Parts: sequence; C-alpha cells; structure tokens
Amino acid sequence: MVAAVFHTGGLAGTEPPPVAAPAAAGPAAVTAVAPSVAPTPTQPRWRPDWRSLWLAVLPPVLGLVLLVGIWTLATSGPNASLPTPAVTFEAAVKLFSDPFYDNGPNDQGIGWNVLFSLERVGIGFGLAAAVGIPLGFIIGRFEFVGRMFSPLISLLKPVSPLAWLPIGLLVFKSANPAAVWTIFICSIWPMVVNTAVGVQRVPQDYLNVARVLNLSEWKVITKILFPAVLPYMLTGVRLSVGTAWLVIVAAEMLTGGVGIGFWVWDEWNNLNVKHIIVAIFVIGIVGLALEQLLMAMARRFSYDD
Repeated sequence: MVAAVFHTGGLAGTEPPPVAAPAAAGPAAVTAVAPSVAPTPTQPRWRPDWRSLWLAVLPPVLGLVLLVGIWTLATSGPNASLPTPAVTFEAAVKLFSDPFYDNGPNDQGIGWNVLFSLERVGIGFGLAAAVGIPLGFIIGRFEFVGRMFSPLISLLKPVSPLAWLPIGLLVFKSANPAAVWTIFICSIWPMVVNTAVGVQRVPQDYLNVARVLNLSEWKVITKILFPAVLPYMLTGVRLSVGTAWLVIVAAEMLTGGVGIGFWVWDEWNNLNVKHIIVAIFVIGIVGLALEQLLMAMARRFSYDD
C-alpha cells in the first residue's frame, strides 16, 4: 500500500488524490489483499542407515564365526586334545548357572574369583593413580625434577612386572599384598609417562599468560594444565588398567589363593581344559569392558568439542 501511494501520478509537492474505496468487494479484490501463506515444508521421513548398521555388526559377527570355524576344524580330528566349541559351551552354561557358589576357600564359583581379582586390580591401580598422576605433573612441570627421574623411569619401566613379585613376597610376607604391589608397580609407569608428556606439550603461550596474570601454581595446575593434560592422562590410565588386568592373572597363578588366575591354574591341575578356555573368554570380556569404560570416560571429559 505504501508503494501504491507514493508512486501514483501527480505533481511534486501536491497531495495525491484520495483513493476511492471499491464499490463492491468482489472475489478479485479479496484475492488481491489476502496475504500469501508459504506452504509448510514436509519433514523428511526417517530412514535407517542400513550401511552403517551392517558395517558395525557384520564384521565382528564374521570374525566370531571365523574363530569358531577354525576352532571346530582344529578339534575335529580323533587325536585332538582341545575340547570342541559345543563341549566348551556346555561347560560354560554349567559354570554360569551358579557362578557365586561357595564351598570353602579353595572351591568357589568363577564369579567370586573374578571379583577378587578385580578387587586386587582396583586397589593396586588406585594406589598407582594416586602416586603416578601427581608425579607426572611434577616431572613435566619442573625440568630439574624431570631430568632427575628420567634415568630411573628408563631403567625400571622395561622390567617385567612378575620380577617385582618376589620383592613383594619378601617385604609383605603375604600373597595378597604382594599381588597388589605387583599391580601397583606395573600400573604406575604409563600414568607417569603420559601425564608428564601431556604437561610438557602444553603451549608456552598459556603459561606466559598465567605468568602475566600472576597466577599461583595451584591455579596454573587446575585451570590451565589439567584441562590440557586430561586426554594424555586418561590414555595413561587406560594403558595402566589393561596392563594391571594382564598381570593379575599371572601373579595369582604364582601366589595362589582366590582369583581368576589361581582358578585357571587349579583347573589345569585338574586337567579341566574346557574350564580354562571359558576362563580365557571371561578374562578377555572383563578386560574389554574395563577398556570400553575408560574410553567412555575419556570421551566424556574430552575438551576437543
């Protein structure tokens, strides 16, 4: 309507003539003044991504089928010493029908043995994290301390974890704390090294800004270093827990008592090979679950986004 008023004919400076109202509001007039309404776009219909689903499901299934096929072929001969997949599956069903039975200290279900092993791993790993992560921050933050500890770490890190077990038995005079000590000493190195590397890779500009703002050392650690080092630290934690779960099985085989490692060794003494194979799968599943849990934590606390 504004365009219609200012573009009507007439001399400059004179008032335009009034526009006469239409005599009758016919259909044409109604059509001219009616606002145009844009058509509502239709929402795209959801369709499942079959290709991504197949890529996520099919390869692992094929890998398991290949493993079972090779296992079946290897145990199909008359002189095969390993049990077949069917026999092993039957043994697994019997084991997990009552995994938490308790007939004394030397006769407990596989569930109790896994829990006792996880308890030892949790204690040793927790102590290693409480010592290794702060030590990694100190080594990465102060060059003098890093130069002092670097030869010690390079010397002790390659030592086999089981080589520390006799030291634990000598010092603690008991199998359980010796196994925890072995977990501690093998878990601490990945956390120390990865945390120190993360601190050393923090951009110098961040530290220069902290120096200009006169931030305290505690503020530098909590506000600058910790968010930047967190991905490295969680990588060290994931490597440490995997190493701890590997070592506890071997340590329990040597120390005895209760635990999945001792259970495997006890079944070997009883020549119960099918239970050993079941235990191998249980150890692998628990280790995979621990790794996936820590990877989920790493994604949760990632600052990349």
